[in-house]
Amino acid sequence: MATDSLADLRREPPAPDPFDASGERELVAAILARNRKAAAQFVAAYTDAVYSYVRHRLAPRADLVDDLVQEVFLAALSNLSTYQGTSALRAWLIGIARHKVDDVYRQRLRAPESLDDVEADRQPATDAPPADALLDDARLRARTNRVLAQLPERYALILLWRYWEEKSTHDMASVLGTSEKSVERTLARARARFRELWSKE
Repeated sequence: MATDSLADLRREPPAPDPFDASGERELVAAILARNRKAAAQFVAAYTDAVYSYVRHRLAPRADLVDDLVQEVFLAALSNLSTYQGTSALRAWLIGIARHKVDDVYRQRLRAPESLDDVEADRQPATDAPPADALLDDARLRARTNRVLAQLPERYALILLWRYWEEKSTHDMASVLGTSEKSVERTLARARARFRELWSKE
């Protein structure tokens, strides 16, 4: 099933945390005591995990990744006093990253241009596989990213939000302040355009 495969693709292999639980508590305490060396150690230890997560979620918008990773760490350092230690620091950071990525989808898809008016409907190529099947196949990721990069940004983001982040059309419509039918129409157009470009790759 497409959503099962996509869920597997979304889950990255768990990287070992650089610190054990007591080491994490000591690190957090040192950062809260304004120890700059500890803050630098925190960023260095978790940058790769956060960068990898954000890069995969924003493909093919690589130009947004560095700024978003920086936002994740700024938010984490600003809210470190709320960290309760019930999960590993890496998991806590990925949770912040998930919200930041979600914000990117929401902000860019809420732009004034109507979701329905991105571009006219096109006839999908009949020999191309469905967009959701392509998005959840790791072997086709590079080709998929090339196709996504050719789509209007709204089409690429709405496909990623729906299939990569597994947002329901109901949730997407609610966040965007539009109707579920409008989201479904845009998804249909995005899938059709995706198939068309895929067949030309």
